[in-house]
Amino acid sequence: MRKDYISWDQYFIGVAKLSALRSKDPDTQVGACIVNQDKRIVGIGYNGLPQGCNDEDFPWTKTGDLYDTKYPYVVHAEANAILNATQSLKGAIIYVTLFPCHECTKLIIQSGIVEIVYESNKHKDTDTHQAALRMLKAAGLKTRQITTGTLQYA
Repeated sequence: MRKDYISWDQYFIGVAKLSALRSKDPDTQVGACIVNQDKRIVGIGYNGLPQGCNDEDFPWTKTGDLYDTKYPYVVHAEANAILNATQSLKGAIIYVTLFPCHECTKLIIQSGIVEIVYESNKHKDTDTHQAALRMLKAAGLKTRQITTGTLQYA
């Protein structure tokens, strides 16, 4: 029997990373993968524009007037994964390439997800991250950071 296979965490964060590759955002590509208690994928998503909105018709910049940036238009990966879910998310785990923002944290809590597994946490020093942590603690959700490094393929 082969012994160098990847773990479940590596597998599901890998699916999240693969989903992130669909993002058109030039700066930050985020992917999410939701897994039920039977280790079955029940939702995936990446950060992008709402359905029907042409990527070329909207800005992707981070600076300038709000209307001229990506921020009021982009749907986050976590929200897309929740919206794409094929069943109830009660008791599920979400794997994300970037720790969820405070808005996505609300959606995660409301959906019934019980654990967040994330890879990067580049916004950890922001006030909005502290707000997310406060809500997660109050709601009793577990969070853990994983590092996958470079996955090796046979």
